[in-house]
Amino acid sequence: MSRRFENKVSLSRRDFLAATGATILSMSAGKSMAYDKGSKINLAMIGCGKRGTWITDHFVKHGGYNIVAACDYFKDKVDTYGDRFGVEADKRFTGLSGYKKVIQCKPDAVAILSPPYFHPAQAEVAVDAGMHVYLAKPIAVDVPGCQSISDSGKRATEKKLCFLVDFQTRVQPFYQEAVKRVQYGDIGVIASGETNYHTTRINLRAEPGTAEARLKNWVFDKALSGDIIIEQNIHAIDVASWILDADPVYATGSGGRKIRTDVGDCWDYFSVIFNYPEDVVISFNSKQFGTGCEELGCVMYGSEGTLFTEYGGKVNISGNNPYKGGDTTGIYTDGAVENIKDFYDDVVKGRFYNGTVFESVRCHLAAILGRTAAYKHDKVTYKQMINANEKLIADLTGLKD
Repeated sequence: MSRRFENKVSLSRRDFLAATGATILSMSAGKSMAYDKGSKINLAMIGCGKRGTWITDHFVKHGGYNIVAACDYFKDKVDTYGDRFGVEADKRFTGLSGYKKVIQCKPDAVAILSPPYFHPAQAEVAVDAGMHVYLAKPIAVDVPGCQSISDSGKRATEKKLCFLVDFQTRVQPFYQEAVKRVQYGDIGVIASGETNYHTTRINLRAEPGTAEARLKNWVFDKALSGDIIIEQNIHAIDVASWILDADPVYATGSGGRKIRTDVGDCWDYFSVIFNYPEDVVISFNSKQFGTGCEELGCVMYGSEGTLFTEYGGKVNISGNNPYKGGDTTGIYTDGAVENIKDFYDDVVKGRFYNGTVFESVRCHLAAILGRTAAYKHDKVTYKQMINANEKLIADLTGLKD
């Protein structure tokens, strides 16, 4: 079904494969030859906050990783992390440039769990230094950042390195089967769809008023987080992008900052209409305020059926070719655990295809298009967004290097 779409933008799957194909053919001859059965990967953590600590628990439980170095801007965080996971005191680093000292420790791989604004530069340095990369979403906050991640993914494959982006839905079996069936035509011609991410307010990480508080509250800062449509809503937009296997042609949007006005500059709601090839129309809506409403889903309407997906809920197809599907409860943890396993297997078995990079760049660019259209309260084409190449600049005044 999805093969009817022809991708014509600069960051196409065709370009990505052309740049990496020669390496894929010879991937068995790469760095993985140094790993024997049962080998452990020396892993360094960039970003020791709540999710960085949480996901390290799962790296450790996997059994295939040694945690050998760590950095975080804040000393208390990296020390708490280091004490918990046995990182030596001289392998703990702080400041905005702490990640460079982590790289100098020469781990086999890095996991990047810092604020998204910093991801492109940190991933680039790691790949250039010959390290495998495990990258949290969002991969970047703007078009130049996405271009950088795309380039790093290509170079990783060329250098026989693994580069995995941690999206949970992409490895969930019910999602995988449902999307495969839709792409093979089980719901017929897709006319339209809906995707949403509605959640309650996120709590403050620190009382606003200082440079360090601004960094702790990065989820409320447009440049550091990409706004809620990138930082959080990317999960919903990714599912639509995955199903349609195409870039949007244009978007129109709106939204604003109406309820949460006490911190940062992020909006608290978005509403966007994406137009995909062949006039497939996807409506997207999100909010990040209030109480009592938590939902993350995507519905696709076709001539022969309907696909319904819910993150942490039911996934199924109704219509002429039904698919019972199942419940995705546990997807947040299960997806990360599966990605950690896949990352280990990719490294030790020398699998350098790195397909999560292309798909992640694609969905982030779609989300950035939606954000751009909403900010402008106007129609913006995909090509206009790519050509504008707008870069977000974070205010790092008062922070130590």
